[in-house]
Amino acid sequence: MSFDYDLFVIGGGSGGVRAARLAAAEAGARVGLAEEYRMGGTCVIRGCVPKKLMVFASGYSGAFEDARAYGWGVQAGGFDWDIFKGKLEAELTRLEGIYTANLKKAGVEIHAARATLSDAHRVKLSTGEEFTAKHILVATGGRPFVPEFPGHELAITSNEMFKLDQLPKRLLIVGGGFIACEFACIMNGLGVEVTQFYRGAQVLRGFDDEARGHVADLMRDRGVNLHVGTDVISMEKTAEGIAVKSSTGHDASYDAVMYATGRVPNSDGLGLEEAGVRLGRRGEVIVDAYSQTSVPSIYAVGDVTDRINLTPVAIREGAAFVETVFHGRPTSPDHELVASAVFTQPELGAVGLTEEQAREREPIEVYSAAFRPMQTLFAGRDDRVLMKLIVSQATRKVLGCHIVADHAGELIQLAAVAIKMGATKEDFDRTVAVHPTMAEELVTMKSPTRTA
Repeated sequence: MSFDYDLFVIGGGSGGVRAARLAAAEAGARVGLAEEYRMGGTCVIRGCVPKKLMVFASGYSGAFEDARAYGWGVQAGGFDWDIFKGKLEAELTRLEGIYTANLKKAGVEIHAARATLSDAHRVKLSTGEEFTAKHILVATGGRPFVPEFPGHELAITSNEMFKLDQLPKRLLIVGGGFIACEFACIMNGLGVEVTQFYRGAQVLRGFDDEARGHVADLMRDRGVNLHVGTDVISMEKTAEGIAVKSSTGHDASYDAVMYATGRVPNSDGLGLEEAGVRLGRRGEVIVDAYSQTSVPSIYAVGDVTDRINLTPVAIREGAAFVETVFHGRPTSPDHELVASAVFTQPELGAVGLTEEQAREREPIEVYSAAFRPMQTLFAGRDDRVLMKLIVSQATRKVLGCHIVADHAGELIQLAAVAIKMGATKEDFDRTVAVHPTMAEELVTMKSPTRTA
C-alpha cells in the first residue's frame, strides 16, 4: 500500500517535534505534523518556559532587599505586569518561530489544524483534508484538570496565568503539586497576596518527606498563606470578588482562584478507541516499552501516555521512537533515575529514591544537613538550605539526592550524572570540596544522620 506519509505526528509539543524532525532529517522519512494551537506545546507556550521567566521576574523583589543589605542604595519601583507580559509574549512567539523553522528545514510538512484518527493508517484534519500514514505518532500532551463543584467555572488554571489582564491583589491557589507551589511562590514574589489550599497533609506529594516539609516551611516564611488538609467546597461571584467556602472554615474572598489539582492526558475526541487504541482509566494511551500502542502502526510519547510527565522525558521518548521505527534499532526510553526540579523559592531538586522509598527496599544510611547559606545569612534572611543523600548500606551506592536551595535545579543536574553512573558515598567523599559553596556539603557529610 502506498501512503501519503511515512509518519504523521499529531501534536507540536516537545516530543512530537523531536520525533518529526529526526525522522525527516536523519531518516529521510516523509513526515507530516498537525498542531491545532501553537507550535511548541505546553512547555514552550504555556508551561516550562513562560513559568521559568516568571520565576526570574518574581525573584527580583527579594534581590532588591538583599542588595540594600549588601550596601547598594537601590530603590525598587512597582512591578509592571504589562511590560513583562508584552516581552513574555514576544519571547514565546520567537521560540515558536524557531520550532516551526527547524521543522520546515528538516522537511516536515506542517498542518495548522486539529487531527483525529480515522483508522490505523488514516488521519483527518479539521480542514477536511485526509492523509494516510504508515506510522502515526500521538503526542498531544496533557491539560489542567478542574474538578466539578458549585462554582468551579470561576476557576482559572495555569494556562490562563500567563495571559492575565492584570495581576490579582488576592489570589487563591488550590493544589499541592509542583505547579501549585511554583505559582504560589511566583505570585508572592510579584507582590500578590497568596493563599494556598491543599487537601493532603503536606505539599509536593511524591518528593522526599523531609525536603517537602522544608519547602513548605520556607514558603510560609516568605509570605505564602499555606493551608494543608483544606479543600474548596464552593465558590460564588460577589461584589467583593470570588467568595470561597472551604472545608476548614478558612472562608474568604479573592480576586482570582487558580486550580492546579492535576493534569489529564489530552486523548479525548481523537478517535483513538475507535481505531482500536487501548486507553487507561485516566485517558492515558497505553504503550509498551517502545511507545507502541495496542495498534501496531500507532505510537504515543509524552504526557499523553502519563509515564513521567517531563519535557526532557518526552524528547527522549520521541528520539527513541525514531531509533526503533526508522533506524531499525529497537530503543526503549530510559525512565530510570530521572532528575527533576521544582522552581519554588528556594528550589527543590531531586534525583533517585526518597528516604521513604529507599527504606522500604533495603537498609539505608541517611546523610542530611540543613544550614543558613552565606549569601542570605549576610543579608539577614532566615533561609535554610537542605542537602540530603540516601545511601545503600549494602552497595554504598547513592540511591537518592535531594536539595532545597537557590539554584537547586542547576545543582541536581550535575549530581544526577554521578548518581546515574552508580557513584558510591565514598566516591562523593573522595571528591574535594569547592569552597565556599552550598554544594560542598554534598561531599563533606561524613557521618550519617540516621539509619533505616
